[in-house]
Amino acid sequence: MDDRRDDACWPVREAISAQLDGEASGLAETVMVRHLAACPGCRHWQEQAQQVTRRTRLTVAEAIPDVTFAVLTALPDPGPAAARQVRVRLGDLALRLTLLAVGVGQAALAVPSLTTGTGVMSAPTHVAHETGAWGLAVAVSFLAVAAAPRLAAGALPFLAAFTLLLTVLTVSDLTAGMVHVERAAGHLLVLAGVAAVSVLAWQGRSPGSWRPLLAGRSRA
Repeated sequence: MDDRRDDACWPVREAISAQLDGEASGLAETVMVRHLAACPGCRHWQEQAQQVTRRTRLTVAEAIPDVTFAVLTALPDPGPAAARQVRVRLGDLALRLTLLAVGVGQAALAVPSLTTGTGVMSAPTHVAHETGAWGLAVAVSFLAVAAAPRLAAGALPFLAAFTLLLTVLTVSDLTAGMVHVERAAGHLLVLAGVAAVSVLAWQGRSPGSWRPLLAGRSRA
C-alpha cells in the first residue's frame, strides 16, 4: 500500500472503529461507503474489526470472587476509638461549662466589692477593692480557659497557687472564728474551677512538655 492509499485508509478505519464503539465516526457515510467499495484492504479490516467486537461482547466474563467481607474484616474496628473520642469531647464540654459557671459565679461575688467598696466583708474600701479585683481576675481566668482550653496550662500555676494559699488561710480563719461559713463556702467555686482547669491542662499536654526545667538544662 502506497503512502497516498495509507493516508486515505486511516481516517476510514478510525471512523469504522468509532462506529463499532457506538461513537460518532466524524466522517461522512458516503465517503466511507465509497472508500470501502474501492479498497479491499479496508473492507477486510472492517470484517476483522466486526468479528473481534462481536466476540468480545459475547465472551462471558470470568467470575471474580467477592472479597468485600474479607476486606471489611481486615479493617481496624473504629468503634472503640470513635466512642473514646465522643467521651473525650463530652468530658471537655462538661469541664468548659463548669468553668463558665464558676467564672460567672466568681464574678458575681467580686463585682460588689468593686462597685460598693464593701462586698460581703466589712473591710476598708481599698481592701474591698483589692479583694474584688483579685476575685474578678480569677473569674476572667476561668472564663478564658472555658473559651480557649489551650490556655489551661498557662493559667494553672497562678490559679493553683492562689487556691492553695486561699484554702490554707480560709481553714485557719474558720478555725479561729474570723470568717463566716457562708463566706468560706464561696471559695468552693474556686476549688471546682481549679480542678476543671487541671484536667483540661492534663488532657491538652504534649509529650515531653511536663519534664522538669533542670532536666532540660542537663541534656543541653
